[in-house]
Amino acid sequence: MTGIIVLLVVLVAALVVGTVLRSRSGAVRAVAAEPGAAGVDPLLSALGIGVGPEPTVLHFSAPWCGPCAAVRRVVTQVIDNFAAARDDLPIPRDVEVDLDENPELARKLGVLSLPTTFLFDANGTERFRVSGVPNAADLTSALEPLRAPGDFLS
Repeated sequence: MTGIIVLLVVLVAALVVGTVLRSRSGAVRAVAAEPGAAGVDPLLSALGIGVGPEPTVLHFSAPWCGPCAAVRRVVTQVIDNFAAARDDLPIPRDVEVDLDENPELARKLGVLSLPTTFLFDANGTERFRVSGVPNAADLTSALEPLRAPGDFLS
């Protein structure tokens, strides 16, 4: 009888953890700015993050990651939509980084799974993070204020 109770408790716990993880997958989450953070990390700066007037979409991928292709399609679609708008606002940059070739950057940014996507403002400050495949509408909504001059999320 004790074995069955333990098994049920483990199954319920696994179900709860799985449900929580699934609900967060693909959700665009705002990131709190770190107080006292000065300048852009040299690893990010080397990728061109924080050196121009545009926000940057940075997504980690790997050749063996199946969902990473879906992230690539969503990011391309969103950036193409901004480019087609021709509204004189900066068009976000798309930077894809191979996790296997850049483990130090992944470690610094706290990448725990693939795909993981980051949204940086023009100053190179991380503003949003997505674990999993983002929804195009959510990604667009998160990027829109970052494109505005002196973005109003500051």
